[in-house]
Amino acid sequence: MINKVLFLRAIFAASLSVAAAFLGGCTTYYGQAIDGQLSILMHRQPIANVIADPATSPELQQKLEQVLRMRRFAVDELHLPDNASYTSYVDLERPYVLWNVFAAPEFSLTPLQWCFPVAGCVSYRGYFNEQDANRFADKLAQDGNEVYVAGISAYSTLGWFHDPLLSTMLARSDARLAGTLFHELAHQRLYAKGDTTFNESFATTVELEGVRRWLDQNHQFDQYQEYQKTLQRKLQFIELVQGARQKLKVLYASDIPDRQKRDSKKRIFAELKQDYRRLRAKWGGYRGYDAWFARDLNNAHLVPIGSYYDYVAAFQTLLNQHHGDLMAFYISAEKLADLNPEARREALTRLMPKR
Repeated sequence: MINKVLFLRAIFAASLSVAAAFLGGCTTYYGQAIDGQLSILMHRQPIANVIADPATSPELQQKLEQVLRMRRFAVDELHLPDNASYTSYVDLERPYVLWNVFAAPEFSLTPLQWCFPVAGCVSYRGYFNEQDANRFADKLAQDGNEVYVAGISAYSTLGWFHDPLLSTMLARSDARLAGTLFHELAHQRLYAKGDTTFNESFATTVELEGVRRWLDQNHQFDQYQEYQKTLQRKLQFIELVQGARQKLKVLYASDIPDRQKRDSKKRIFAELKQDYRRLRAKWGGYRGYDAWFARDLNNAHLVPIGSYYDYVAAFQTLLNQHHGDLMAFYISAEKLADLNPEARREALTRLMPKR
């Protein structure tokens, strides 16, 4: 389900300089995080070199050449950061780059959190090794928590390092791959600390506009329509899950006995699966969320499913006000980011189209 995560700077900014001296090859959480990140950095190869290597398959060469064109387009046409991010490549030889562990109590939607220097608290722990993630999840489950381990195919260090293109990202269509690159570079262009909805809405707006322009330049407008359908399905999926979350929130706040709560909880999750089957029937055979619903759902599964796109329409209004001028749009978005959170929300709400 989750296709990326912002791997927060805390692990590196607060720890990298001291951990090398004190942790060494230690198997602590910090140790594996640093080792995993350093391994990726050490295995980066310039994309141009991979393309020129006779051992590289024609299919990979073609994909990487397309990535370089997308990367140049991001700079020249979208005015996104011109740095070394996504100009190198790492073949991970595994299906995911990270495995994130989420956990929540039996009768609560408030996830367990882990706090780090600099970045504060987050509602997951990321592991570069699947077995390590599963071991940690098992420990949390033994303590009475509900757990969920999710494979992650891409993540961003928000410009802290020059993020490489990962082999785990290449299974995506060209439109989705372009969207991922534009989205992650948009985070490097502007990031408001502690405001996920603002950040994701801004980056999604840049992504959508970028993909539209990219496909238009390449005369592939039909692919943009399909790309929009994919995003719309994602928003419908999120809305479906948020509805179940609201039902569970009311249930967990009630005073009924735990046994009755368990029965009602089971029914709510069963209804969620039924609602998905009805929604899927309207999608004309699209089955992109089947794997998520095939699991025995619990509170932890709901943790990473957030309504992070609430202000996309507001940002699109702002872009339209500037007649598609992205530089002017970025300047206005930066002014919003400089506001305090309450003033920022009020300004974005005023930009939302009237229903």
